[in-house]
Amino acid sequence: MNARSHTSTVEPASDIVSMDAVGLSKAIHRRDISCVEVLDAYLAQIDRLNPQVNAIVAMPAREGLHAQATERDKQLANKQSLGPLHGFPQAPKDIAPLAGLVTTNGSPIFAGQITTVDSAANARVRESGAIFIGRTNSPEFGLGAHTYNRVYGITRNAFNPAHSAGGSSGGAGVALALRMLPVADGSDMMGSLRVPAAFNNVFGFRPSVGCVPHGPGDEVFFQQFSVTGPMARNVPDLALLLGVQAGFDPRLPLTRRQDDPRLFAQPLERDLRGMRVGWLGDLGGHLPMDPELLALTQRSLEHFKAIGCIVEGAEARFDFEQLWRAWITLRSFTFSGGHAQHYHDSARRSQLKPEAIWEIERGLALTGPEIFEAAKVRTAWYQELVRLFQQFDFLIMPTTQVFPFEAQEHWPKELAGKRMDTYHRWMQSVVPVTMTGLPTLGAPAGFGAAGLPAGIQIIGPTQTDFSVLQLGHAYDLASQHSRVRSPLLA
Repeated sequence: MNARSHTSTVEPASDIVSMDAVGLSKAIHRRDISCVEVLDAYLAQIDRLNPQVNAIVAMPAREGLHAQATERDKQLANKQSLGPLHGFPQAPKDIAPLAGLVTTNGSPIFAGQITTVDSAANARVRESGAIFIGRTNSPEFGLGAHTYNRVYGITRNAFNPAHSAGGSSGGAGVALALRMLPVADGSDMMGSLRVPAAFNNVFGFRPSVGCVPHGPGDEVFFQQFSVTGPMARNVPDLALLLGVQAGFDPRLPLTRRQDDPRLFAQPLERDLRGMRVGWLGDLGGHLPMDPELLALTQRSLEHFKAIGCIVEGAEARFDFEQLWRAWITLRSFTFSGGHAQHYHDSARRSQLKPEAIWEIERGLALTGPEIFEAAKVRTAWYQELVRLFQQFDFLIMPTTQVFPFEAQEHWPKELAGKRMDTYHRWMQSVVPVTMTGLPTLGAPAGFGAAGLPAGIQIIGPTQTDFSVLQLGHAYDLASQHSRVRSPLLA
């Protein structure tokens, strides 16, 4: 069907938003559907579902959006494509700068602030032809894996709006699951791509440090924890967006020239028979975990066996309390360095949430030797993973320790009978990956008895991003977990 033919029938909006992103890109470039039709279909989906979940915020006037979509159609009529995302509606996470739209960081300090520059990754998405229809909601400064803030409120779970969407890329995860976006971006410091993927039955990929440019910013050398990455409903769609985001940026010295975006356009199919997969589970009982979730995620190993992998238990020999202490030291050091200016301004300090103040005060109290000792612990943990990857090709563990909790709860105060001593202790399961910088795919693992999603982390050795995606794709085809749709889509 050619959307420009006077005799053609406009594709139903429900059919357009049901397409996967790879298929949508092909249909747009074949001119089977127009960019205007795509925009209208996604806006209709947002109008229908976003009021229930509050995933997409700060939407600009629709006249301007339609003008951009019309321009995209004119470009295609003149055989000009800007890239794979030509005509794609996108709503970047409300933390990374986006020129011309509001960037609040989820903080009342920046409410209504119009940004004048793009982040490096957002600039690439713009250059690839995307149309920015708003922002996806995030917690204040991305702190905590539950998306709520005093600017836009709570983002609710795609499968049960009474529960948390996860975070900090919670708006992105929900918008994907409810087909309000074809693909979505996010960032991940402490599970911010992986947790909302688990909570909303989608994929979130934390790439290797340096694969996707993160920034630029005031500091580009110490910043090694937070990474920018893609979210999607399947792995080919994930690779489509990653191919746009990835690649060297001379402003960011940790990015790598060998991450050619064309790598992610290669076929994902691969014979994985004989691959050795290690199950880390709850780290030998160290992580307090919902027993139903642990059993559910462990059953996902059957799908790796089905595609020919050899699956065995993996034992990480490490003091995980020491790793946790090193993590919160380095996290507070990093966060306070970037945000202490708000703390030192009394007017701004009054607008910070308690968790932000806690992080900043901890960071300001740290000494140089304490930070260096934490970095040494991080190095020792990385070497332990190097040892494990001599035995295994990939490692698997649960993404979270809990199913999505009630949306009105800021964070779980107790888990498996153990009190959570910080606002983020309940998500300790994502820390081992963050501390190593290894490529990790957050993938769906099925649903608990209450109908809430869970996820696993597929972890690869250093700089094996594409191999992790290949394994994740085969797992997805075998498990079919990602095919389960939210009841809100009925």
